[in-house]
Amino acid sequence: MAISIDDIKKLRAMTGAGLADVKKALTEAEGDFDKAKELLRERGLAIAAKRSDRETSNGCVLVKSVDGFAAMIALKCETDFVANGADFIALTQSILDAAIAAKAKDLEAVKALDINGQSAQDAVTQRSGITGEKMELDGYLVLEGENVEVYDHMGKHTLCTMVQTTLNAPEVGHKLAMQVAAMKPVALDSASMPQSILDEEYKTAVEKSKLEQVQKYVDNKLKKAGINPNLVDSEDHIESNMAKGWLTQAQADEARKLIEEGKAEGEAQLKMPMIEGIAKGRVQKFLKENCLVDQEFQFGDGDKQTVSQWLAAQNKDLKIADFKRFTLVAE
Repeated sequence: MAISIDDIKKLRAMTGAGLADVKKALTEAEGDFDKAKELLRERGLAIAAKRSDRETSNGCVLVKSVDGFAAMIALKCETDFVANGADFIALTQSILDAAIAAKAKDLEAVKALDINGQSAQDAVTQRSGITGEKMELDGYLVLEGENVEVYDHMGKHTLCTMVQTTLNAPEVGHKLAMQVAAMKPVALDSASMPQSILDEEYKTAVEKSKLEQVQKYVDNKLKKAGINPNLVDSEDHIESNMAKGWLTQAQADEARKLIEEGKAEGEAQLKMPMIEGIAKGRVQKFLKENCLVDQEFQFGDGDKQTVSQWLAAQNKDLKIADFKRFTLVAE
């Protein structure tokens, strides 16, 4: 049967599929819109299944706040070419708009939302079938309540933040949202830092401190033997410097021997109370750099202040209630 251009336009508006795909589906479905939509969905699923092992390292992140409900969502894809496309951004926006309207609390609720007669998940699958790229919804975050400022870093849709303050202060909130984007805090303050992260940081700090103390013994032994530690700090470096004529075979062999002896002596002389003290200091440094209120504020008037000090200077009663951050950029 003949398929009219009006029918093609109607189904295309409903599904977002390409003109050729819509015409083919309508022809096969003999003009039955529901059957044609199902054909388009099945083809999208088939393409999505074929791409399921692909990495989605690009995409679009959008953020929005309406009437005491703020949310951000990421729709991920394989290439920046697709991520920057108007249709892809529009789909992300339509899903975010629906999530805001429904006050969806989590990603599963978002996936089930109605987008032009189909679920958000099916709409994504449909778009995947059109572009031939794997796509997935990811990173849905919300903040509820008043005084939330949102920020899309440089308008590039790859890094978004939300900051909620205890008082109405849009300009302050905007600067704080930029701070969160620039300095990527892990927690609001030390009390809200997850214990699992602190435990892992302490464990890493202990191991790093041990290695540094042992390395001091190794370097001292090498220096006493007249060997520059920088020339023998790895086996590849030793081989490379021998090839350049900077080390003789005898010096290389002596260095290997001294390195093993130095490691054994250093490990035997480790003093755990000292190591633990160094590790605790490193954890404190980690907290200062990764707790929002303790970070150095990046958008002040030149004076070095922490975020909490800058906030107090704006209004002693103004505090940060919460923040969220999501990025597709490797950091």
